[in-house]
Amino acid sequence: LQAIAEAAKDIEIDLWVMAPMINTPAEAADFAKRARELGIKQVGVMVETPAAALHADKVLAEVDFGSFGTNDLTQYVMASDRLDSRLSDMTSTWHPAVLRIIQIAAQAAGQLIKPIGVCGEAAANPYLAAVLLGLGVNSLSMAPSAISEVRGFLSTVDLATCQSAAQKAITAISAEEAEKFAKEILEGNAK
Repeated sequence: LQAIAEAAKDIEIDLWVMAPMINTPAEAADFAKRARELGIKQVGVMVETPAAALHADKVLAEVDFGSFGTNDLTQYVMASDRLDSRLSDMTSTWHPAVLRIIQIAAQAAGQLIKPIGVCGEAAANPYLAAVLLGLGVNSLSMAPSAISEVRGFLSTVDLATCQSAAQKAITAISAEEAEKFAKEILEGNAK
């Protein structure tokens, strides 16, 4: 934090920092306090553990924004090693359990009027990006090569359709079924 604050002090910049692997409101508050003492005004946390997601109302109350780390969050929600290809259904952000926990945290962020985004490859899937927006996420981060496709797809659906797809996806019993349900709604309502 000191190095970031020092590097930013002599330039005109809208500096935002966030801490990874935050679990509790106390950890979020401590990080925010230390960052703000150094003059950093926009302080956030990664929501990548079930504890942070389930207590998002309290964790995000301590900071200015949050961002889902979907790779880690999925791995921890499903208690499955994301590097083990034999567990593909258990390591997919499409899994309804993962989508539900994202919804819980995104709703908490919405009630606090705090932005919450998604980091990781999940946002690079146009259908999943739409579902994430439908769950309450309000910014998406992805590789530059995915931006055009995701932007193009999102321009064909409205928020109500994304919300409908998200609600249907969380009723599924598997990642495959959640994706199928969402695609049916999104493709059926595309402009």
